[in-house]
Amino acid sequence: APVEIVSVDSALVYRGLDIGTAKPARELRERVPHHLIDICEPTESYSAGRFVADALVSIRDIHARSRVPLLVGGTMLYLRSLLHGLAALPQADPRLRSELDARAARYGWPALHAELAGLDPQAAARIAPTDSQRIQRALEVCYATGQPISQLQRATVSALAGWRLRYWILAPRRRAELHERIARRFDSMMAAGLLEEVSGLRRGGALTAHHPSMRAVGYRQLWAHLDGQYALEEGVRRAVAATRQLAKRQLTWMRGEALGEWIDPDSRLSWNRDIIHELARLGL
Repeated sequence: APVEIVSVDSALVYRGLDIGTAKPARELRERVPHHLIDICEPTESYSAGRFVADALVSIRDIHARSRVPLLVGGTMLYLRSLLHGLAALPQADPRLRSELDARAARYGWPALHAELAGLDPQAAARIAPTDSQRIQRALEVCYATGQPISQLQRATVSALAGWRLRYWILAPRRRAELHERIARRFDSMMAAGLLEEVSGLRRGGALTAHHPSMRAVGYRQLWAHLDGQYALEEGVRRAVAATRQLAKRQLTWMRGEALGEWIDPDSRLSWNRDIIHELARLGL
């Protein structure tokens, strides 16, 4: 096949996070080369900056071998960083992050979101009041630089300038169908042993709920259940709700970008044919 896949997923980079990330089976990855999967331990942090650097290495390597890099995934921060460039943002500050975590534990993330709205209204408008990771990062940048993160993010250059790009967006036409798919997907993950996977990661002893890998949707909620914060049924409900919120943010961003062709995944024959025709048009 002329195509190699470059993962654009902030959770697939972690080894050991298999079921909850719907990680492609090893047989598929042996048949079609995949890049940026299983490249980190779950105790490591993996940033958008590191993704852009790693993705560019993979893209150039694939292209140098006369193959097509196909970027697949839903971490919009990573895709946005690749398409629009990275801002010159400061590194994470563990001390400041601990202070923000402590304040969030006392007052709640919505209160810190309100604080962010006073410092950077544009950033607050596109970040959900419950999105702890992005609220924390936006406040951290504000305090470290004295400038709003939204202002810093505007002064960027695309890492893919000069490349010919083609986009396909797979999404059900009906919102109800999307929600049904999300619920079925999480049920199948639970049946496949997701709770046992999270429990095994906890037993390793090195991970905490504050590691970025354990903030991934599904892992975060089941970790909290295992901590005794709520029943398993409530953990599943929260994970499904969080996945819906994530999907909504993804779709909103992609509509705003007007990236490319929207394809209903139920029309599998149709979109396979469309993609094959496009690859043929590109001379592949």
